[in-house]
Parts: sequence; structure tokens; C-alpha cells
Amino acid sequence: MHPQGPRYPHQPQHPQHQGYPQQQPWRNPQANPLMPEALKRRRQTGLGLYVAGQVFGGCLLLLLFLVPNIFGGQLGTMCIAAALAIPAGVTYLTVPRLLDRYDPEPFYALAGSFFWGAIAACGFSAAINSSVGCCGTLATSPEAGEVMTAVISAPLVEEFFKGMCVWGVAYFLRNEFDGVVDGIIYATFVAIGFAMTENVIYYQRGAEAGQLGTMFLMRGLLFPWGHPVYTAMTGIGFGIARETKTPWLRWGAPLIGYFCAVFLHALWNGSATIAESYGEEGQTMFLCMLPVWFLFVFAFIVMIVVLVRRRGRIIREYLRDEVALRHLTQAEVDLVVSPFGLLRARTTYGKDGAAFVRAAARLALSKWHTHRAAQNSKHTYSMDYIQPLRSQLRTLRDSLRQKSQGRPS
Repeated sequence: MHPQGPRYPHQPQHPQHQGYPQQQPWRNPQANPLMPEALKRRRQTGLGLYVAGQVFGGCLLLLLFLVPNIFGGQLGTMCIAAALAIPAGVTYLTVPRLLDRYDPEPFYALAGSFFWGAIAACGFSAAINSSVGCCGTLATSPEAGEVMTAVISAPLVEEFFKGMCVWGVAYFLRNEFDGVVDGIIYATFVAIGFAMTENVIYYQRGAEAGQLGTMFLMRGLLFPWGHPVYTAMTGIGFGIARETKTPWLRWGAPLIGYFCAVFLHALWNGSATIAESYGEEGQTMFLCMLPVWFLFVFAFIVMIVVLVRRRGRIIREYLRDEVALRHLTQAEVDLVVSPFGLLRARTTYGKDGAAFVRAAARLALSKWHTHRAAQNSKHTYSMDYIQPLRSQLRTLRDSLRQKSQGRPS
């Protein structure tokens, strides 16, 4: 049984009497709650690092890929490859968005993750992988250089730079990163961006070799979820670190997740390399691995569905007190945790309806983080969002009631 009232002893019930800035009425239902100054500074630092990384990585990508294609007379094939890769990549983004139906992540964070994968992560990875391939070729042979790049360098380097984006969101946008589901969502966005740019490169090579159709079938249709599955392991690690009460897991889980991502990436690249190098025997081995790969992807999807439903249960549990305090009705809670509650609210009430569902879900998750922090005698910025979110919900409820009364019966 849950107590009939707040269960968060460290939560200030009246922030204006506890040294908090006086809250103003929520005139704009879409506005964010009051953000602590320390969190603002952290975000500004993260934005600066993000821009610097994008500029540097983008310059590397420009020098290593775009400039050689322009001066090499291959701009046409590159445009054809981009016309195939970009629409497919954007289409694949709908899958994580559908999974992220409870407390959807902000558009700017998702877009930033996608473009980090497409630009910075690709630029840094291309520079390092090319250097490793050249060193391997000079030291041994071109074949050895390709193996070193595909099986050793690419998994380590690519998963590192994609994982940097997940870490950046988890640290600099901590209030937008709630747990394992968010880790998977952000990892999937950065990985799809990375795969999109990489596919442009591979499709161009396929077009020049007369194998564009085969390349698109393999990378664009049959196996488009390779990078998302790899990088999701890192996302799961950071998500566990966000949720856990165990100190060593806060730094150990991301490392374990990263090495799992590297292992899966190396396993796939290694099997593909063997298939290319050993003729029929290698292809037979590759074909034998395909059922295992599809089974793994299926198990991964099932795990995501289970985690998403778990988040729905957490939101319902931490909104029970709001019903007892008459801040929400049970029907409103049912709407918030409904699989299509956000869509229903937006369809019925417009932007205010969607804002109401988002604010209620964010309130529940903020209370969840506050409760776990209180158990460990730790501070969390989530505590500072509870009262502002309640204030926002009151304003939104009044707006929705006026809309309901104004609609014809």
C-alpha cells in the first residue's frame, strides 16, 4: 500500500520558503520547468563541446569523403547513394519514436544525437580507421590492413564515438535521461545517423562496382539494424548507471555495455570479412550465422518492449499520490499511461493535451528519481522539477477543462 500523500521527505513542499526562486504562473504550457543554475551551466558546457566536436568531425568527413568525390568526378554516384541512404535512414527513425511513447524525449536532443552520429562520429571514425588501415597495409599487406580495420579498429573506434553521444546526453542533459529506455532511444538515434552516412559511402562503392542493388538489399533492407543494436548495448549500460543504487555499476555498467557493443560489432564484421576472404566456405559460415543474428535482434526487440512497458508501470505507480492528493484523476492517469495516450490527447485537445500528458509523465519520473536519491541520501536535480511540474499541470488542467466545456456535446 502507498501512503496517502507525498513519500519524499527531502522534497520541499513550499519552495518559496526554502530559498528557491519564487515560481511564476505557467503562462506558456509548453515551457520547461524552472531549471537550476548549475544544470544550465552544465548544459552550456555540453553544447560547446558538441559544437566543437561537430565542427572538427565534420571537417574530417569533408576532407576524407566529400572533397575527394568532388575532385575525383564521382559527385553523381555520391548523390545517387545519398538519395538511397538518407530517406531510408529518416524512415528508420520512426521505430524508436514509436517505442518512446511515454515521456517522449525532446526533439532537440534526438536531432542532436542523430546528427552527431551522421557527422562527428563518422568523421572521427573515418580518420582513425583509415590511419589504422594504412599502417596495417604498410606493415603487412592490404588484406591484413582491411582485417585490422574491420575487425579491430572499426568496432573499438566507432562504438566509442557513438557512445560519447550517449554519455553526453546522460551527463549534460541528465534531466532528459531517465534510464535504460532512454539509453536505447538515444543510442538508436545516433547509430541510425552513423549508419546513414556510412551507407552513402558503401552505396557509392557498390555503384562503382556495379553492385548497388545488392549493397542496398543487404545494408538498407535486410540488415539495417546492425549499428543500432551494437550501440544500444552502450545505451543500456548508461541507462543502468542512471537507475542503479550500486556505486560500482554507475561506472562499470557503461564500460560493460561498451565492450558488449564492440564484441557484437567485431563479431558481425569478422563474419562478413571471412565470407569475403574464404570463398564458399566463408559464405557458408556467414549464412549459418544469419539465423543467430535474426534471433538476437528479435530478442532485443522483445527486451525493448518489456522495458517500455516497465516505464509505463513506473509512471502509473508514481502518479498514485497525485490522485490521492487530487492533483490528477484516475482517468487522467489512465490516459497518461495509455499506449496511445499522447496521440489521443493531442487529437482531442491539441498542443495543451500533449503538454499535459508529457508533464504528468515527467512528474512521475522526477518523483521516481527523487525517491531513489532519497534512499541513498543523495541530491538529484529531479527534486527541483516536482513543484514546477505540479504547477504546470494545474494550469493545463484548467485549460483542458475550458476546452471540454466549449466543445459541443
